[in-house]
Amino acid sequence: MVRLLIHAPTPASLERARRNLANLLKLAPDAQVELVVNAGAVAAALDTPHALDTHLRVCANTLTATARTVPDGIATVPAAVLHLAERQAQGWSYLRA
Repeated sequence: MVRLLIHAPTPASLERARRNLANLLKLAPDAQVELVVNAGAVAAALDTPHALDTHLRVCANTLTATARTVPDGIATVPAAVLHLAERQAQGWSYLRA
């Protein structure tokens, strides 16, 4: 079973990450994959919704720093850095987009 974290901290990396996510799910539809966004990618993700946003994990630290909120159905994590570290400790692979 593939378990992959795709990390996107910028708007450009968010675009790449969404393509990576779509391509992965085409070939491995049963993969567990999370697209973790922080920093500049948060505003980009929230301003441009995507069909695969069920895989999105938004950094709450960035939300607080930018006074943004997420719509219903979008998951948050307390801190992207902590979430990425914890998932990797659980055996998830990491890809920076």
